[in-house]
Formats: sequence, structure tokens, C-alpha cells
Amino acid sequence: MIKSVSLILMTAFLFCQCRQQDENQNATKTVFMDSTIKQAIDSLTARFGNDQEDRITRGVKLTASFWQKSDGSESDFISFCRENFVADTIQLEKVFNRISANLEVILGYFNTISVDLQRPLQLDMGEILPVDPIFGAYSPVTHLTDDFFGNKIAFIITLNFPYFSLEQKNKLAASWSRKEWAYARLGDVFESRVPADVSQGVVDALTASDMYIADYNIYAGRLLNNGDSSLFPREMKLLSHWNIRDEIKSNYGKEGGLDKQLLLYEVMKRIITQEIPLEVINSEKYTWNPITNKVYNNREEMSFTPESEKRYAMLLAYFHAQQKIDPYYPGLNTYIKRNFESDLEITLPEAEILFDQLLSSPQVRKVAGIIQKRLGRDLQPFDIWYDGFKTRTTIPSETLDMATRKKYPDRQAVQNDLPEILIKLGFEKSKAHDIASKIQVDPARGSGHATGSEIHGQKSLLRTRIFSNGMDYKGYNIAVHEFGHNVEQTISLHNVDYYMLHGVPNTAFTEALAFIFQKRDLQLLGIPNRDPKYVFMNHLDNFWSLYEIAGVSLVDIGTWKWLYSHPDARASELRDAVNTIALEVWNKYYAPVLGPKDQPVLAIYSHMINTPLYLPNYAYGNIIEFQIEEFLKGKDFAHEVERIYSLGKLTPQQWMMEAVGSTISVQPIFDAVDEALRNI
Repeated sequence: MIKSVSLILMTAFLFCQCRQQDENQNATKTVFMDSTIKQAIDSLTARFGNDQEDRITRGVKLTASFWQKSDGSESDFISFCRENFVADTIQLEKVFNRISANLEVILGYFNTISVDLQRPLQLDMGEILPVDPIFGAYSPVTHLTDDFFGNKIAFIITLNFPYFSLEQKNKLAASWSRKEWAYARLGDVFESRVPADVSQGVVDALTASDMYIADYNIYAGRLLNNGDSSLFPREMKLLSHWNIRDEIKSNYGKEGGLDKQLLLYEVMKRIITQEIPLEVINSEKYTWNPITNKVYNNREEMSFTPESEKRYAMLLAYFHAQQKIDPYYPGLNTYIKRNFESDLEITLPEAEILFDQLLSSPQVRKVAGIIQKRLGRDLQPFDIWYDGFKTRTTIPSETLDMATRKKYPDRQAVQNDLPEILIKLGFEKSKAHDIASKIQVDPARGSGHATGSEIHGQKSLLRTRIFSNGMDYKGYNIAVHEFGHNVEQTISLHNVDYYMLHGVPNTAFTEALAFIFQKRDLQLLGIPNRDPKYVFMNHLDNFWSLYEIAGVSLVDIGTWKWLYSHPDARASELRDAVNTIALEVWNKYYAPVLGPKDQPVLAIYSHMINTPLYLPNYAYGNIIEFQIEEFLKGKDFAHEVERIYSLGKLTPQQWMMEAVGSTISVQPIFDAVDEALRNI
């Protein structure tokens, strides 16, 4: 009976969803004939001349594609175009400046509202109350599209600053002035017309998954091996997947480290397959042997409930939310296309080719051989996180923890040290204090993140995990990474000439600077690096990290391809599909190098659940970071960082050309790895 009711509800849900999509598609259809569009174009061309014809045509056609019955009749549309098209270049610039200033106010304060409402969910502020998720899911920006199409501001923008496709941007990029770039970015604001209730669905799904991941802690001190021994300190609490991965990294070269790594890897596999007991998630009440998957209460085995499919239900809910948006993007009608061609501004095939080139390169086997020799054992699946190329791995983690806890006992200590970190990186004292004054440190509930300001006069936020006894080294390492984001966010807002150009081409570019900061963490702690092979080891470390994240990115991509091929899938089917995809990627690119086949480890990443399709940004960012690092050699670090991140939101290839003088390529990485292999 229960199964029958569930089937009825599922069928009804899918029916309503399909019906809603049909209604959405009808809502986006143009309500008048092509002759009406032609009449509007001819009227404006006759008035303003043939030299304006291309701009008129693009603006009128785009505006017509968003016009609905509720916006007015055919004659109303023609009248709107006649009355609101701005031909004079001086007047057009005035209109642009006014719209830009107003958008900064609106988007800036909307961002502040959203960030503040999520504080109880994201910061270590104690108990999460039942009302907190409701407030956290509220997003005022979801109504912006409805409001601006309703008052026709959006139509003024589409008519005068029409959207350019990625192909058009790449073709025109080199010839555009900064002002033309800013005009084009204003056109990006309204590339779709998504109703507020549909946008809110995406926010709700992301908020739910973010809460789910933020409290997904494993009490390592309650884990048992097959000898019924606990290998970790009783108080150790590891957020999945970040802290579990970092604990695996920290155990290279330690006595008993391999046993700890093997145990934590079993935890990861149970999470991926959802065989993990619900009773041990974010709880220290029971002990758990992840190898046998048995739970004990005071050493008495007890029954438990597997998590089963909740992890994948979260992802499925987000997919369904994106499905409802799909019809409103005629040219970008899947989340995959929007993520790559609109957000990343590269095509999916371009990204997949880059990742395949890296994963298939002969350098992978050579570097793996070095790792195996250094470890003195056969490689294990978790060796994708091998951390032995970093100099810090020769320093006991206890020593590093002691140093960071002493230096950063609380949030204020981190805040006070931000200018000093920048000074150590070469920034002038006044500039260091200016940048740091625009960044605020907060104690994170999760592992940490960075949130940029969208308006001048407000601060970027650095959220980092600080325990009662101070910040441990893992938290410090993450904090330095997030601080790199904050520096980018500050420079790319305050140093850019046009507000519509603020930011970077995509999140991969902010990840690049975050990585650049993160790898200097020991330098910033005042721990000198006396290894003459440091540069070469650093190249190998970067390459191995890229090898790891490129494969993970392909699993993320493969998951979304599967979702669009199986839109009616259940959470349990998605769980099985993700595991299969992870195994396929592993067997193709990793098993020939690391040995064991059919390992699911690439599916452990929490990003796949709370920030879907974000992982390719890391791989892409690593490629970009390497090129920037190579460019920065022998140059004034602070000056170049300021110059480069003041370029603003150009397309990725154009940004790279202006930043370092070359387009995006993996060949420099291969060259550096080959040089490193010859010199270690």
C-alpha cells in the first residue's frame, strides 16, 4: 500500500512538473508575428540610419523574445522600441552609467541581505533554530527579473545593450574597448526571464543541501579498526569530505599513518555508497567500524539505519529545480550549458579536452612512479591526495598546529594579521591595510568560505573554522586559501574602472589566486623553506593535485549528463549511477596508475551536492594558476596581482592574453613537470 501511494505521488509530481514546463515554454513565446519585429527594426533604422542597423536588429529581436502578452500589444511593443532606443553615443553612456550605479545599489544590498540571513547557518553561532533555514532560503534577488521586466527596465537594457553570445564575445574580444566590454556585461544581466518562484526553487534546494553538508561530521575518535582500536584522538571531528581528506593527507610519513588512512578511506566509501549508519553522522554517541560497517553501543553491537540515498536526494532536488529553469534559456537550455557557456564562458568540449589531456599524459605515470618509490609500497586509491611533495609534510602536524593555535587563538587575531600577511607578500603597507580593511573575518560553522561584496563600501567576508583552543593548521591552510579569494574580490571590485566589469571571468580565476596564496602558507607563518628542490617539488605537487581534481570534475560532469538523460530517475538510481560513473572514470584514468580497479573515491566530494558542477572550476583554476605563477616569476608579486585582477570580467581567453600574454593551455604544465623530473 505504501509503495502504491508513493508511486501515485511520484507520478503526480512528474505530471505537474511536465505541465509546469509546458506552461513555462508557452510563457516565453513571442506573442506577435515576425512582421512586427521587422516593422520595429525598419522604423528605427529609418530614423537613425543604417550605421545603427546591426545594434537595432539585435536589440529589437532580443527584446521581442522576452515580450509577453502581459507586457503589451504589438503596437505597444513598436512604440516602446521607438521611445526607448538610444542612438546618441553620449546619451547612451549616460543611460549606462545611471543603470550601472542603480544596479550596484540593488545587487549590493540584495547580496548583503542574503548573506546576513544565512549567518546562523554558516557561522558558529550556536543552535540552528527552526526559523533559520527558512530565512536562509529567502533570496530577494529572485524577484528582480519579474520586477524589472514588469517595469520595463529590463527591456530598456535588452533594447540598448543586447546580450552577446560566447561565440560573439570571443570573436570581438580583442577589438572591444573597456567601455564596450562594460556595455556587453550589462547585456549579460538579462539573458533570460525566469520567474521569481522558479528561481526561489533553486535557492531552496541549494540552502537545504548546504545545511546537509555543513553538519556532515564524522567523529574520528569513535572509529574502530578490526582490532577494536581507536586510532584518532577522542575529540577529533572531521567534516566530510574536506577534513577527512585533509586528515588522510596529514598522515603521510607518520608512524601508523597508513592504518589511519585506510580506515578513513573506508569511511569515504560508506558515505559514497550511502551504507554509512545514520546513527554515526554528526554524533559521538556510538562507536563504528567502517570496515565491517558495524555499530556498537558500549561495545555491544546494535542495529542501525543506513543513510541509504539522502545524499543523492539532495542532488536530485537541485536537478529538478534547474529543470524548471531550463525552458527560460532557449540557447542555454540545460544547467550544463549555463554552467559552462554562461558562467565559465568555455564550452563543455573545451573543458573535457583539457581534462583528458592532463589525465592521459605520460607525465602521470612518471610522477606516480616517484610517489611509489617515496612511499616504499604499492599505491592506494587515496594516494590521489599524496601530500609528500610539499615541504611542510616533513614538519610534524603537531608542530604546525601549535604554531597556528598560538598565532591565531581567536577570530580577532586572524583579523588583525590580514595586513601583515599582505605585507609579507610584497604589498606596500598602506595598500595592505587598505585591502585588509575591506575584509571581515567570521568563525565558520563549516570548513570555511569566502563571500565577496557586490557594492563599494561593504566588506568581503572571510569565514574560517576556529576551535576553542585556536586555529589548527588545517583551518589555517584553508583560511589562507579563502583570503586569496577575498583579495581578488576586493581588487576586482575597487580597482576596476566600470562596475559592470567588476569580478573575474569565472570562479576558476578567483580559485587561481586562492591557490597562489595557499601554497605560501608556510612562508606566511615564518617557517623558511630551505629545500633547494622546492620549485621542482612544487611543480610535481601542483600537477598531482590537478590529476586528482580533473578526474573528480569529469565525475561531476558525467553525473549531470546522466541526470539529463534520465530526468525521471529516483534518488536510489542516481546513487547507483554516480557510483558507476566514478568507477568508469577511475578505471580509465586512475586504475592503470594507482593499481586497484573499481574504486569509487572520486564521488566523495561534497561540492557535488552543495555546489553542483563547481568542481571543474578547481581544475580549470589550477591550469590558470600555473600559468599565472609562471608569469609572476621574477616580477613584483603585489604589483602584478593588482594589475592582473584589475582587468575585471573579460572572457577567459581575453583575460589571460591581457594578464600573461598567452591563451589557456596545459602545455606549460607538462614542460614544468618534465623539468622537475630531470632535476629531483
